[in-house]
Amino acid sequence: MTGLVYKSTGSWYTVKTQNGKTYECRIKGKFRLKGIKSTNPIAVGDHVDFELETKNDTETGVINYIHDRTNYIVRKSVNLSKQTHVIASNIDQVFLLVTIDNPPTFTSFIDRFLVTAEAYAIKTILLFNKIDVYDKETLDEVRYLAHIYRTIGYECIGISATTGKNVDKVKGMMQDKVSMFAGHSGVGKSTLVNAIEPNLDLKTKAISTQHSQGQHTTTFAEMFDLSFHAKIIDTPGIKGFGIVDMDKEEVSDYFPEFFALKQDCKFNNCLHIEEPKCAVKDAVDKEEIAYSRYRSYVSILEGEDEHYRTDNYN
Repeated sequence: MTGLVYKSTGSWYTVKTQNGKTYECRIKGKFRLKGIKSTNPIAVGDHVDFELETKNDTETGVINYIHDRTNYIVRKSVNLSKQTHVIASNIDQVFLLVTIDNPPTFTSFIDRFLVTAEAYAIKTILLFNKIDVYDKETLDEVRYLAHIYRTIGYECIGISATTGKNVDKVKGMMQDKVSMFAGHSGVGKSTLVNAIEPNLDLKTKAISTQHSQGQHTTTFAEMFDLSFHAKIIDTPGIKGFGIVDMDKEEVSDYFPEFFALKQDCKFNNCLHIEEPKCAVKDAVDKEEIAYSRYRSYVSILEGEDEHYRTDNYN
């Protein structure tokens, strides 16, 4: 039988077949040893083959094959630094939710996420949430950040999950697609999904006042079928987003505005750090490339993975 993985709890996977029936499945024992470097060989969004078995009058499935993925998005494993964790696979687009405060989303996090999405050819739309509660100064920050990313080519939308502003626009973009929602805990992913599809009633939690950070409400990624012919993958709140499986020489290729200037550098293997006559550094000096983007790039090259909450675009 063939089905689509809707949920993973680490050892069991909820798989739905084309006729709409769901089965709880596990992995065949040897399956983990096939050179897969991720902590989870199977992810939400995977198409898998499985066989049914019955034990103690309970019918379950044993997964024996993963179909090729069109794409997937990974982050560093929380527990094992050299391993990756596949968040989800076969994604049409990602909506990255951004909030200026309560909790703050820093540009270093946004840029690391975008680099990973670019590397795996996944379209990303930035959703600036909670604009209904911002004062004028904070709204100016939203406009400035949106200007930076629109200039690069990313679509940016100001939304409010609580008032409904631009929710229908997002809903329209999701039609006939598999969309993943991502962002820090507390940015309003579950609230937005509930606004888009009230029948889902995803759990939400108040912001932790002690740290002004969201509390984790989603433990594992999970896919849902929506009433308007769309699928959504809701993901756990991500604190940090370490870059994995990427050579230093290729990182700049996933910054579109760097890649566009690459041929103008004196050296074709320019890393845009110490080299003379570097078109990227010249563009930063002329403020044609945002300094925050360049600083994110340098921090990725230097392997600074943990500085997500200590800086912004200043």
